[in-house]
Amino acid sequence: MGVFCFFRRKYLEILFEIFFEKLTILCKDILKIMEKGKWVSQVQELFELLNSLSVRDKDGKELEPEKGFQEWLVKTFEVRNSQKVVYLIGNGASASMASHFSADLAKNAHIHTQVFSDLSLITAISNDLGYEHVFEEPLRRRGMAGDMLVAISSSGNSKNILGAVKLADSLGMESVTLSGMSFDNPLRKLGKLNFHVSGKTYGAVETCHSAILHHWMDLVAESSGGK
Repeated sequence: MGVFCFFRRKYLEILFEIFFEKLTILCKDILKIMEKGKWVSQVQELFELLNSLSVRDKDGKELEPEKGFQEWLVKTFEVRNSQKVVYLIGNGASASMASHFSADLAKNAHIHTQVFSDLSLITAISNDLGYEHVFEEPLRRRGMAGDMLVAISSSGNSKNILGAVKLADSLGMESVTLSGMSFDNPLRKLGKLNFHVSGKTYGAVETCHSAILHHWMDLVAESSGGK
């Protein structure tokens, strides 16, 4: 009886090891399929968001994206030809995009650009006046009629962005906004051109904003004859 129990236990142990090994392989295969599915889903989501891009003018009228980009292009060349300035603002990842495209516009299209990314300026204004004034305050001293402000905010709710766009309007500047998430976010109603993607996550919105800005930059560069 003891020998029988011993062999039965060994048999069950071997059977369990084989089962566990097969199960592990199966789980790895399932994870690979899931990961591939996630990537395909991610690409599909971005395509759908960009394909449903909403562009509105200052009166809230919906424009075809091509028309919106064309108007943005015309305004950009008006700024360059009149030797005005394109200011770009954003927080976090949007601040990185502002710096990126400020450099691209200056290098590829010979447009005078500015971003408010100096650490001393940011900390001084934030400490003395509050972070909500970090863009508005320097813009008040530098912005002029005919300049352009490009305001980037994933949520469209950032107080420092909203304040800067309102100031730009009072100064007679052109203003272009990029926002996401809620359709009724306040930033979407403030610019003279307003680009909106309905992504629900910061990653999706930021990726789409980068694509929108690259398309604008490409249009400017191509229309400049590659100069």
